[in-house]
Amino acid sequence: MTENVFKLAQDQFEIVAEKMELEQHIREALKEPELCVEVSLPIDMDSGVTKVFKGYRSQHNHFLGPTKGGIRFHPNVTGEEVKALAMWMTWKCALLGLPYGGGKGGIAVDPKKLSRHELQHLSRAYIRAIYKILGPEIDIPAPDVNTNAEIMGWMLDEYEKLCGKHAPGVITGKPLCLGGSLGRETATSLGGWFCLEEALKNIKCKGKTVAVQGYGNAGYYITKYLQENGFKVLAVSDSKGGIYNKNGLPSSEKILEHKRNTTSVIGMKNSENITNEELLELDVDILVPAALENAITKKNADNIKAKIILELANGPTTLEADKILFEKGSVVLPDILANAGGVTVSYFEWVQNLSGYYWTEDEVHSKLSQRMKSSFMEVWKIKSQFNCDMREAAYRKAILAVAKAFKARR
Repeated sequence: MTENVFKLAQDQFEIVAEKMELEQHIREALKEPELCVEVSLPIDMDSGVTKVFKGYRSQHNHFLGPTKGGIRFHPNVTGEEVKALAMWMTWKCALLGLPYGGGKGGIAVDPKKLSRHELQHLSRAYIRAIYKILGPEIDIPAPDVNTNAEIMGWMLDEYEKLCGKHAPGVITGKPLCLGGSLGRETATSLGGWFCLEEALKNIKCKGKTVAVQGYGNAGYYITKYLQENGFKVLAVSDSKGGIYNKNGLPSSEKILEHKRNTTSVIGMKNSENITNEELLELDVDILVPAALENAITKKNADNIKAKIILELANGPTTLEADKILFEKGSVVLPDILANAGGVTVSYFEWVQNLSGYYWTEDEVHSKLSQRMKSSFMEVWKIKSQFNCDMREAAYRKAILAVAKAFKARR
């Protein structure tokens, strides 16, 4: 990673905190995590060799409630990255009015190189290493990059074995049969769609063309929702590269089928292969970064033609790029708002677990729509009040909520 992502998170906070004239002692309390642990996970591989993997868990703060945040499996996971992601989760939860602080975790591993047995062994080892700092009222993990409901199920089972009690509320994004919520798999993208839908009522956009960087869970479902609502998706990509058709790509399902058969979207019939960098600079109305951090930087921001950038990834835009995009009239719907659908439905799952009463999918979607759209309008009003970009407006609302809780506790 070319840029220290935790420094980016701290700088984003400090810039807005300075403008808000936030008291120095509150700034000091919020710019570092309360806890960040690193663990070594020795795993007996199928070959008989023992490999040691590094795992991390960061808890940014508990001012509003237990910490909440996903667990990612990726070769580039570091302690700095999970600290940044935990900080962003704090603002995301505060912005959406959720009773959580931010948390995040991960293991430095390429899960594609593990067998299913090795993957389960590693997932359980991670929980054994950190279970004492987890709990429904302490810290509640969820899926993230390269993790899913099955992995959450293994982790829940390991936690309950260690604690000797039934505790479905300790982890969200679980299989339905273990207390998962309807609507969780699509939550991040559906929340992003609700946010975009509201944005388009307030932002003039000349057309309905889109490029989506990243074709994992979030990228697939946002492509699906966009196509179902009359948008033309011209390009999508994954870690190996992208595909482009100026007349629009085939359905999201056909792209996904091709990716499953070939391991990548590249090489799709009736499309041309492009790079991830080329995708970002296409002449489209809406750009959806749905991959990893630092995709949009000062090097390429001036070449981005999209009017709206819907951030489904965490931290895809650097500070310098934010400034360039704002000055040229592009509107960035920031990650802490645009991709908050995932943690919002995770919150719904946690509430259902604690109460033992489960909702229909329509109820989940209705509640998510209301949260996302009302949060967008609150941020839009702050943007108009301070004549700032959407990220600063979102941070102002989130920081104020956390600062109020901090003061009330002191």
